[in-house]
Amino acid sequence: MSETTHALLGASSAHRWLNCPGSALLTADMPDTTSEYAAEGTLAHTVCENAARHILSFDYTVLSPAKNPKWKEMPPQEMLECADLYVRTIQEIAEPLHNPYIALEQRVDYSKWVPSGFGTVDCIIIGDGTLTVIDYKHGKGVQVEAEDNPQLMLYALGALERYQYLYEISTVRWGIVQPRNGGISFSEPRFKESILQWAKDTVKPAAALAMTKNAPFNPGDWCRFCKARGSCHARSDYNLSLEGFEKKPAKLLTPEEMGGILLRGKDLLKWYSDVEDEALTRLLTGGHVPGWKAVEGRAIRAWSDAEAAFRKAVEIGVPEQMLWEKKPVTLAALEKTLGKKEFAPLTEFVTVPPGKPALAPESDKRPAILAQPSAEDDFANSAEA
Repeated sequence: MSETTHALLGASSAHRWLNCPGSALLTADMPDTTSEYAAEGTLAHTVCENAARHILSFDYTVLSPAKNPKWKEMPPQEMLECADLYVRTIQEIAEPLHNPYIALEQRVDYSKWVPSGFGTVDCIIIGDGTLTVIDYKHGKGVQVEAEDNPQLMLYALGALERYQYLYEISTVRWGIVQPRNGGISFSEPRFKESILQWAKDTVKPAAALAMTKNAPFNPGDWCRFCKARGSCHARSDYNLSLEGFEKKPAKLLTPEEMGGILLRGKDLLKWYSDVEDEALTRLLTGGHVPGWKAVEGRAIRAWSDAEAAFRKAVEIGVPEQMLWEKKPVTLAALEKTLGKKEFAPLTEFVTVPPGKPALAPESDKRPAILAQPSAEDDFANSAEA
């Protein structure tokens, strides 16, 4: 199979094509997009790999431009701290094991179940009958959980296929190190027979279905990373349908109806934003969207050379104190500049007030805010007593 086939059914997009098989061929010829966040993530992975290869000494000299011409400048301090967490995680898992095997940036193959399926695992640790797969994620926008994560499960499947004949492996587990959102997340250990059964019963038939021309579409939260998210007809049909919300005699929404509308509306807002982005991209690249055009947004004035402007202002008699504002730097900005270790002595002056109440689905891990009794309720209760 070609590399294109691998891209269609890659581990990183498994959450999407396992749930929406039709999306695989639909996005086959759509170009990949790049961003500064992707470039930052690539650099962070390289820093983590170099740090892990110096796992005992935490020697970052390999990242110094003076020692290694590959690096034009030292990575940001925050990135080095993220690498520290990654390395410490590897150490904490490996140290209790008897003579553990550790592999970094290891290619694994799971093509027995997924056509041309392979990937590169950030870290594999084997010891005392357990195979552990670790994936580093640098993003801070979306928190990724390890439990039942199909990307990590496919990596674990490929690692098991590669090493089960070399080492005694009875259990498999996988984890995510995401320092900037969620920290560390590990799955519960699974018997290797369990993941092999999952590959046979779920992965293999889904992969085969995804490669057929009439594979079904199934919109869901996996749409957010799909290249067709702004132009997919199935997603459009789902968000514009009104099943379950027909006109009813009641004048007010029931709690059940309100909950359903909130769930549907959450994805509706995301979908509309994705359609806007897709329409703007088409217009800016010479396409046509009837009834719409691309225009310049609001322009905000800015100094072309603030220092030169201020020198001129002083020359014409403007008091210098009018040109500058004195205000404290934010807590987050100072911590980022100093680093967590240097910032630690200041934590006694840090307070964390309760966050503003916000609506969240029941699956959210944060505890629910319990309703507080009003003054009238308190008075009524005391009177009854």
